[in-house]
Formats: sequence, C-alpha cells, structure tokens
Amino acid sequence: MIKAIFFDLDDTLLWDQRSVKKAFESTCKVAADKYNLDVDALEEAVRKEASELYASYETYDFTKMIGINPFEGLWGNFLDDDDNFRKMKEIVPSYRKDAWTRGLKALGVDDPDFGYELAERFPAERRKHPFVYDESFRVLDELKGKYKLLLLTNGSPDLQNTKLEITPELVPYFDHIIISGAFGRGKPDPTIFEHALEKMELTKDEAIMVGDNLMTDILGASRVGMQSVWINRHKKERNEVRPDFEITHLEELYDILDTMSK
Repeated sequence: MIKAIFFDLDDTLLWDQRSVKKAFESTCKVAADKYNLDVDALEEAVRKEASELYASYETYDFTKMIGINPFEGLWGNFLDDDDNFRKMKEIVPSYRKDAWTRGLKALGVDDPDFGYELAERFPAERRKHPFVYDESFRVLDELKGKYKLLLLTNGSPDLQNTKLEITPELVPYFDHIIISGAFGRGKPDPTIFEHALEKMELTKDEAIMVGDNLMTDILGASRVGMQSVWINRHKKERNEVRPDFEITHLEELYDILDTMSK
C-alpha cells in the first residue's frame, strides 16, 4: 500500500532546463548586441567551456556525488557549512568569469572585463526566471492529504533552497525536504533513500519515487527496492535502468496510484 510519494525537484516539478535556457538567452543577447555575435553559438561555447572547466577542479568528484551540474555552478553561491562547499564558494567567481570569457574568445572576442560582466549577469537572469511545470501544482493539490509527500533533491542546500525561495508555493506541500548536500550523499546512493524512508517512518514498499533522471532518481529507488515512476516528457531513450512505470505527464500518476491501491 503506497502511503508516500517522493518527488525529485529539478525537471520534475521545477522546469530547471527552461530557466537555465532563458538565463543563457537573456545574457547572450547582451553580448550579441555589443559584438554582433550569434546568441545560440555563444550559449553553446559557454556551455562547452563551463563543462570543461568544471571537470578540472578538485571539487569535481564531490559535485558529481552530490549532484551539482556545471550550469548550477554558473549561478550558485554555495554558502553551505562544509569544506567542499567552501572550496566551491572560492572557485565559482573565477569559474564563472573564465567560462564566459573563454566562450567569448571561442567566437573571436577577447574581452575579459565583458566576460566578468556577463558572468555577473547570468545569476541575476536565472533568479528572474523560475519556471514550474503547468501541472505541478494541480498534481500536488490532488495528492496532498491523500499521501505523505517528500521532496528528495540533489544539490547544494544553499542553491536548492534559493530555487525554493523563488518558487515559495511549492514548499508547503511537503512533509519533509531532503537535499543531498545536507545529507552528505546524493541520489542514486541508496543511503539517501533509506534516510528519506526513516524520516517518513515508512518501509520501501510504502513509498514510490517520481523523477526525471534514470541514473539518479530511478536507479537509486531500485537500489533500495522502492518502486519508481520515470517522468519522460521529452521522449528520452531508455538505458539499462528500468523504472516500474513511465509517464510523459505528471497527471498520469493518478491512474498508477489508483491501480496500486486496489
């Protein structure tokens, strides 16, 4: 009998990819206007440079374990009380400037001061554009009261809480919010799922995980024997990780839950 639903945050309830895309578009437009650059080409160049730089830092293994991607590094402040986050806090100012400066350079513009300006602009643009999927609140309204709800998200507590602060309507739906950076390990590590079950005082058979990422949400749930629902809005290819259910829209959860309660 399912008593609780664990939801992932980014690209499950929050449309993070769209927010990041919008921030890139707005920031790159400033560069396009100044230097007559192609907006899409600059975004692609900065994404490439950011990913390469991000992988070169000593914090990379930690960020992979906690689940913090390079583009979160372009706007997060990482004000968390942990040695690894303190290192990230020191790294990110130069990381941002270098990513944007190198992106510009890849398109033939050598202007580090402007790279710094764009690096400072991007976080402000990201904060201005918090997108939530249209159905998220409808689904949470429907489920609240019928099930216990828990938010299980990878990332830095400072950054994930910032996302929740700019979409404050989400927070009251959840009995608990667990952030990997506060726990010390990220999905798919089974211990964070066991921790979530303990918080809810439930067994693995009494909760189901809903998320968009096969390699974190679904794999982690399977490692503790929890059932899982993969929200696959963009028709991604499956890999070796097998969810118990696959949906393209969150409202398809209702039928799954009805079937499981019979």
